[in-house]
Amino acid sequence: YLAHLLADIIAAHRTEIPLEDERAPSFEEHITEVENWLEGKEPVHSFGYYCGLDAINFPPPEQLNDDEIKEVLKAFTQMMFTWNLDIHLPEELPLAIAYTMTVDTLNSKTDVVNSGTMGFDFCTGYAPDCVFKEYCPCLKIWNEEDDKNDLQENKLPF
Repeated sequence: YLAHLLADIIAAHRTEIPLEDERAPSFEEHITEVENWLEGKEPVHSFGYYCGLDAINFPPPEQLNDDEIKEVLKAFTQMMFTWNLDIHLPEELPLAIAYTMTVDTLNSKTDVVNSGTMGFDFCTGYAPDCVFKEYCPCLKIWNEEDDKNDLQENKLPF
């Protein structure tokens, strides 16, 4: 099954990339994109719509070993790159969670740009509610700030 899955991922690569001089949007298109982003308008289509893959066709992580997960993640992130997309995950995130979050990008609405890169970034900077929980890269800084505030509150006035 893994060989078929990897072949599907390879087939999902973006092949019709505009030429460099065709990549730059017109000034009006650029302004519209910026306005939509500033207004928080949700993109129309999911990543799966663009690349043709469905998250449901990926096995759950417990059916794959670590090497297989790594192989799928590598192929998937290479495929994402052809769509000018990237995913930002903490390095210490367990493979099974990284795999699940990466595959779930297929269900996430996104815009596909012809220049630059759009990223799936799940971190809000607010560690207590972070989807990464104990793997949140902001958690250490957050806890240091809490500790610093606790020390200042408990200081003796003299």
